[in-house]
Amino acid sequence: MSQGKISVEEMNARLLEMGEKAKYASYRLAGMSPARKNACLMAMADAIEAAAAEIRDANALDLDAGRKKGLSAAMLDRLTLDDRRIKGMADGLRYVTTLDDPVGKTLSDIIRPNGIRIRKVSVPIGVIGIIYESRPNVTVDAAGLCLKAGNAVILRGGSEAINSNLVLAQCLNCAGVEAGMPDGAVQLVPWTDRKAVSLLLKMSAYIDLIIPRGGEGLIRTVVEQSTIPVIKHYKGVCHVFVDNEADRDMADRIIINAKCQRPGVCNAIEKVLVHQDIADEYVPHLVQLLRDNGVEVRGGPDVCRLVDDIKPATEEDWSAEYLDLILTLKIVGDVNMAIGHINKYGSHHSDCIVTNNAAAAETFLNGVDSATVYHNASTRFTDGGEFGMGAEIGISTDKLHARGPMGLPELTSYKYLVCGEGQVRS
Repeated sequence: MSQGKISVEEMNARLLEMGEKAKYASYRLAGMSPARKNACLMAMADAIEAAAAEIRDANALDLDAGRKKGLSAAMLDRLTLDDRRIKGMADGLRYVTTLDDPVGKTLSDIIRPNGIRIRKVSVPIGVIGIIYESRPNVTVDAAGLCLKAGNAVILRGGSEAINSNLVLAQCLNCAGVEAGMPDGAVQLVPWTDRKAVSLLLKMSAYIDLIIPRGGEGLIRTVVEQSTIPVIKHYKGVCHVFVDNEADRDMADRIIINAKCQRPGVCNAIEKVLVHQDIADEYVPHLVQLLRDNGVEVRGGPDVCRLVDDIKPATEEDWSAEYLDLILTLKIVGDVNMAIGHINKYGSHHSDCIVTNNAAAAETFLNGVDSATVYHNASTRFTDGGEFGMGAEIGISTDKLHARGPMGLPELTSYKYLVCGEGQVRS
């Protein structure tokens, strides 16, 4: 595969070839045994570890280019592949082999009064196109999960990770094919030109589903241009609400973990809401705690009255995804006001209440319209690995087909198998 200059016409022709190859591979994958798929995944994992030095060298090129482009520290962190993360990718593939195969499950089985038997059975989706930014580990996670669920995948990573992605995709494809995977099951678009994305999104004859992973701008572009169904994840505007009956030490731990552990990921919090009954004492403490951890705090009017040197929040701040050490803080009257604020300004991703009041927790859990809602735990757990799914294919903020972390079951569809003995409809 090459990153060289290519005309739009040639790019389109080659993408169509990739699509046709993927579609053919998907038919073969649909009938592949769980044992064979697992053997391919194990071979891929071994290949990733064996190529660690080559992967690090390619990643160094991407990191150097990223620094020259002025990427933030958080974005560079998402881009980085060190020995620990390379091993993590390989171990993720191995873990996927331990999961139940999602294909061929009987979802329902009925016999109608006329004797016809109707079974609803899980099947692969077919060919999945994944468009993503920054994180080269997605190349491995996506390929592994799609293969286990019997799907072919066409990957299009961001320009900032092109060198890393090319090496990873080559490792995966070579090892998988040698272990029995059909050629074309894992393919990477080798061009950074954005025209490749536009062309890919029109390949409805070959691609059954598009999953975009990246910033809000990328997601909206994909949704606007695609003629293929899209599972969306616009952004992660995640909240913590500290109730008046919260354990404040617990709240401190959750907020610092959810904001500071990895601020550049979608399940990091961007906003904190504090109950008015504890605001006078807790807000100044929390602002200092956040600042001690390198966080820039912006506040609503009530917060600004309690802390003199705080930056006032704008209307845009309430719905902003910073992906950085920036956080907006607001005082609210009660749990219902917190719910209303989150449902208005949040992104339906992950939100948390810290409280020892069971009734308030239940109200929050039921009232917040997000894919994942927490009580007394960090939003950083919204992750396929933490949910026991192995690596995740993405986190959906949609409500149809898949919602929240997407694992193997979310990469299948179903069909009906109907068996009779000559029955005809009267």
